[in-house]
Amino acid sequence: MSITFYHILHVFSLLVLTGFTFYAFAAPAESRKKVLMITGIASLLMFISGFGLITKVVGVGKGAWPLWVWIKLVAWLGLSALAGIGFRRREKATVFMAVAIALVFVAVYSVYTKIGG
Repeated sequence: MSITFYHILHVFSLLVLTGFTFYAFAAPAESRKKVLMITGIASLLMFISGFGLITKVVGVGKGAWPLWVWIKLVAWLGLSALAGIGFRRREKATVFMAVAIALVFVAVYSVYTKIGG
């Protein structure tokens, strides 16, 4: 697959994951299963396309990953968990929204500045 395909899939998955995570903070309880399914699929696609990009950009077998890869991995894990947490803790939705925005910002910033490599 081309780097353009991975890039488009990765950004699209990020948009879907972020959008449905924010939707989860205000969605009715009966939509929980559908929202968690969509965020799970988007998260998986983001993971797969992210590692596709890593193999194209960083390469395979060239030692340890740069710091920005680890930062993006932690941000991905945090954002992926927020949709499920948002349904359980509705009273803290404002805090979770701030955390989601911060995670997305840090991930995007780290990749464009190539922190640590």
